[in-house]
Amino acid sequence: MSRQFWKPGNMLYPVPAVMVSCQREGEKPNIITLAWVGTVNSDPPMVSISVRPERYSYDIIRETGEFVINLTTEELVYATDYCGVKSGRDVDKYAEMKLTPCASKEIKAPGIDESPVCMECRVKQEIPLGTHSMFLAEIVAVSVDEKYMDEKGKFYLDKTGLIAYSHGEYVSLGDKIGSFGYSVRKKK
Repeated sequence: MSRQFWKPGNMLYPVPAVMVSCQREGEKPNIITLAWVGTVNSDPPMVSISVRPERYSYDIIRETGEFVINLTTEELVYATDYCGVKSGRDVDKYAEMKLTPCASKEIKAPGIDESPVCMECRVKQEIPLGTHSMFLAEIVAVSVDEKYMDEKGKFYLDKTGLIAYSHGEYVSLGDKIGSFGYSVRKKK
């Protein structure tokens, strides 16, 4: 096998493509699309998002200390892209993309009603890293779209049509090829 060496760069793909909503009190809510997001802790549940300081949402998140991570789907891919290339300084992204702000339970920033999962987050720490600043945040509430739940209350995330971002392209998630622990389960 032959390999080439490239200059150092981030090639950790695919990654989630999410829409992060935020809002200053008395102003219209805004949405920024991010792909540099991740889980960082289980208890308390925490995530990280990385935002360029020149982005409109950066100052909103920094000043309010809160945001909502909204998972994206195949139905939301156009809005996901639009919210990543247009600035909230210039356009009302909720209005332009016909998205519905939904009330949060624990924070003031709204979620996106069309998203199957909205995670309300409170910033615990900001870490300047260079081109981006990383916000470490605690998830303080989660809301899910009931249309993906069965009568027993089980939530079917796999039925939502989640998307990911891979090296400049949005992709749908493929077929299930295994489940956690399947490699060590006893065969029947």
